[in-house]
Amino acid sequence: MKKLIFTSLLCVAFALTAGAQEISKNAIGLRIGDSDGFGTEVSYQRALGDNNRLELDLGFRNADDFNAYRLTGLYQWVWNIDGGFNWYAGAGGGIAQYDGRRNDLDFDQTVFYAAGDIGIEYNFDFPLLLSLDFRPEFGINNDVVDDFVEFDIALGIRYQF
Repeated sequence: MKKLIFTSLLCVAFALTAGAQEISKNAIGLRIGDSDGFGTEVSYQRALGDNNRLELDLGFRNADDFNAYRLTGLYQWVWNIDGGFNWYAGAGGGIAQYDGRRNDLDFDQTVFYAAGDIGIEYNFDFPLLLSLDFRPEFGINNDVVDDFVEFDIALGIRYQF
């Protein structure tokens, strides 16, 4: 039974990678998220193979009661759906720095977090990549933000080169 399950999983993995489309070597642009997260982030993607890549996102937030920045790194697997349409999933983490005032107390805290990522993208015939993704983030030492888990939805617009 174990051999049957292992063989089945192996066949599915080969089928998914067999349909993979080669992705762009580099892409840079913006990841425009909702205001619950950091909002707009500068985003860079670097291909690590035919169907996997590294994504780095740098975000800044200047709110009324705090200032913050964060750096997120994700390893992603990319699978072709049809033509220029791909879907991708990934995992990674990041670091954020918050500085501000809350409940009449000053705070200055560094937060580490784990993140997942799942989304769809479209590669145009010219060097433009549009994507829509969902990224749950799980804070590890998170005293600044009330929520231990944050859900971020974003539209990505990137130039491929």
